[in-house]
Amino acid sequence: MKRYIGIDPGTNIMGYAIIEVNKKKVNILTLGVLKMSQLPDHQQKLKTIFERIQALIKSYNPDEMAIEAPFFGKNVQSMLKLGRAQGVAMAAAIVNNVEVTEYSPKQIKLSVTGSGNASKEQVCAMLKTIIGYDFTVEYLDATDALGAAVCHHFKSGSKLKAGKQFKDWSSYLAANPKKAR
Repeated sequence: MKRYIGIDPGTNIMGYAIIEVNKKKVNILTLGVLKMSQLPDHQQKLKTIFERIQALIKSYNPDEMAIEAPFFGKNVQSMLKLGRAQGVAMAAAIVNNVEVTEYSPKQIKLSVTGSGNASKEQVCAMLKTIIGYDFTVEYLDATDALGAAVCHHFKSGSKLKAGKQFKDWSSYLAANPKKAR
């Protein structure tokens, strides 16, 4: 059984989701958004992100974090703020010994829907199919975070199945003599 926290960083709205995977069954433990537009300044928003992620980690004890990486935008100030939000989210995980993996929005969409150019609605519809959870309008902003967690599960699932790595066939056969015919 593994637990993953997914984060869609933002300074006005941050999406989060924690999933538990047990025998390939994905269950949502929590899903939501942190709204910060009412906060007075950027520093207060960063502090709130750090504290909320720490609280989620302490409550749910995830094994790993998947976070959406910022994508290139035209507004440099927005990109800097988003990068700071991502950095604070990553720091909250790192100080709690939670391994962090970044995924681009395109990687997440491709992993969940099969298309790197899928819309937010397509990602949400596919997540509903994969997990069997009926998302309400209030949680639509959290589906990007859920997508990151599910993407990480899919990507790390192949590592879990692979087992020990071998440099060539002879080393594989030496470790598994009953497999040779």
